[in-house]
Amino acid sequence: MATELSEGEEEGKVAGGNQVLIVEDDLREMGKKAAWSVSSCKPGNGVSALRDENLETYWQSDGAQPHLVNIQFQKKVKLQLVVLYVDFKLDESYTPSKISIRAGDGFHNLKEIKTVELVKPSGWVYLSLSGNDPRETFVNTFMLQIAVLSNHLNGRDTHVRQIKVYGPRPNPIPHQPFHFTSREFITYSFVR
Repeated sequence: MATELSEGEEEGKVAGGNQVLIVEDDLREMGKKAAWSVSSCKPGNGVSALRDENLETYWQSDGAQPHLVNIQFQKKVKLQLVVLYVDFKLDESYTPSKISIRAGDGFHNLKEIKTVELVKPSGWVYLSLSGNDPRETFVNTFMLQIAVLSNHLNGRDTHVRQIKVYGPRPNPIPHQPFHFTSREFITYSFVR
């Protein structure tokens, strides 16, 4: 995973990256349930390149900053983790250096929930959406917006190779504290 800097560094800076995507089993990818849009793109490098599972393709913005990726859901969802694949070695000045994550019901009431500085990232970068309070493990929202505020080396346009959004996996039986997986255990899990 990407490592957060310590020893005198500001909170919210992320360095490194992971070449292999590793996500906990209790999370599921929520991006396929959403409508994705971007603020601008070069022809052939649009929103589909963010979701094609190919690390060789990328979304390339075209225009003034901030560059935006909008992720809209039909119903309110719980989101816990955003994972980006960016590569400073390949993209240099196109690599994002400062990212803002916003959430809300729609474009009219987005609130910033996290701002992160990326320090020459190369690989999968993990951005947790949990708050400072340990009870705040996820964000409950209709819309998530990822804004690229600045790029490395003062670059104008940006490259992001993949974005994945994860939320908690629901318990198959509501109000059941245990996670039974076999049919036999589920059958005998209630007292009659």
